[in-house]
Amino acid sequence: MASAQEINRFRRNLADELDSAAVYDTLSAVEKDDERRRIFAELAASEREHASVWREKLAANGVTPRPHRRSAKTRLLQVLTRTFGPSLVLPTVAAAEYADRDRYAREPGAERLSAQEQQHAAIVQAIAANKREPGHGHGEAIGAAESWHKGVTSGNDLRAAVLGANDGLVSNFCLIMGVAGAGSVNRTILLTGLAGLVAGACSMALGEWLSVTNARELARTQLAKEADELEHTPDAERHELALIYQAKGVEPDEARRVAAQIMRNKDEALNTLAREELGIDPKELGGNPWSAAAVSFCLFSLGAAFPTAPFLWAHGVTAIAQSVALSACGLALVGVFTSLFNGRSATFSAFRQIVIGLAAAAFTAGAGRLLGVSLS
Repeated sequence: MASAQEINRFRRNLADELDSAAVYDTLSAVEKDDERRRIFAELAASEREHASVWREKLAANGVTPRPHRRSAKTRLLQVLTRTFGPSLVLPTVAAAEYADRDRYAREPGAERLSAQEQQHAAIVQAIAANKREPGHGHGEAIGAAESWHKGVTSGNDLRAAVLGANDGLVSNFCLIMGVAGAGSVNRTILLTGLAGLVAGACSMALGEWLSVTNARELARTQLAKEADELEHTPDAERHELALIYQAKGVEPDEARRVAAQIMRNKDEALNTLAREELGIDPKELGGNPWSAAAVSFCLFSLGAAFPTAPFLWAHGVTAIAQSVALSACGLALVGVFTSLFNGRSATFSAFRQIVIGLAAAAFTAGAGRLLGVSLS
């Protein structure tokens, strides 16, 4: 008979596999491409097969599995998939598959499941990377795959959006609690919150605009230099490209053959060298600075509005209490979103976010009270 700890682990694994199947079902339902839809459906079926393994282990120990309830993280992934499409959540799904692989690798008797989770992650990775249209070259396919890896390791647009909103929420929450702790009247607190919202959002937008603009200018300079080298020293560039592929594990003869083939088309050669040598996507060049600034402004404002809003309709202690409650809800929501990236449960991530946010606000409220007393 398995121990109580093992039984709990079997239950968690069963729930995780059923959650994964539910996500793949949603991906299959939303996906417009027939081939990808079929792949997602097969992955869902595979996850259900994995679930049957843990269901059988529970049955062998005389335990009847509980009715499955999708986790908050799974529900959120399904909502995001239906709203924004599969591409937004694929990096998160692949990361979850890799996490399952690592977890099963440490469990006795789960080696086969670990290998299959590795295959699932590779399949999702390939789907996420396969963005090229017919007629695009070999180098662009490699570039797409490489950019996918960067997205997985550094996060994606969704993570940046969540953290941007979190910045606005926490900074303005602390600012408002600090002013409230100093004993300021309702009007002063409201004006402070609104000023913090506008100032912070403008600062974030300007910083994002400068960051993206500088990145684009640097990328253009590097591309121009690479194009000049390609024009005047093509043999050296071909040799350099072959060395890059050799460093990736390609046999020397094959690497030289691929490099020579790519160099026949100067545009493709420049695109490939930009991706492989410089890590630049010539089509994006770091993104659009204006859209990046607008998104940063809106997300920071959204987060900063949580602690500020109650002072529009309430006063005194009631307004402060509502501000704390609404901010705690916002922090919990941020925690649920961050659980998509950190591998922890939605409950744990939400609780941790609330505790840290409230602790920071309590500290600034105490500092405000001390300063208010000393300056009065």
